[in-house]
Amino acid sequence: MKYTVSIEMEAIARWQPADLHGIPRDSVVHLEREIVAKGMWNAARERFTETGPQTTLWVSENEYRFSGLLRLLAPFMRGVFRKQSQQHMQDFKAFAEQGTDVREAKD
Repeated sequence: MKYTVSIEMEAIARWQPADLHGIPRDSVVHLEREIVAKGMWNAARERFTETGPQTTLWVSENEYRFSGLLRLLAPFMRGVFRKQSQQHMQDFKAFAEQGTDVREAKD
């Protein structure tokens, strides 16, 4: 099952460090973003930490807030949001490691 949210606005709230060139090995990169759509607000906090040679730990924390009808449906859709987040992370991993562009993939 595919679940699609139409995004009206996405803003990078924080990217730390601001300059991603020459980051010391023991640094943690933080990315915070907000997505606002009709009936929904989402904040995502991403942390990237080097855990070894050619290995990075990516932790993604997502917070959702709903209004209107979505507020009533959201408790029943918790698994859909988790699955969608996991798929986005797998897609990004494929892009970062193999250069795979999921927009070119066939359904």
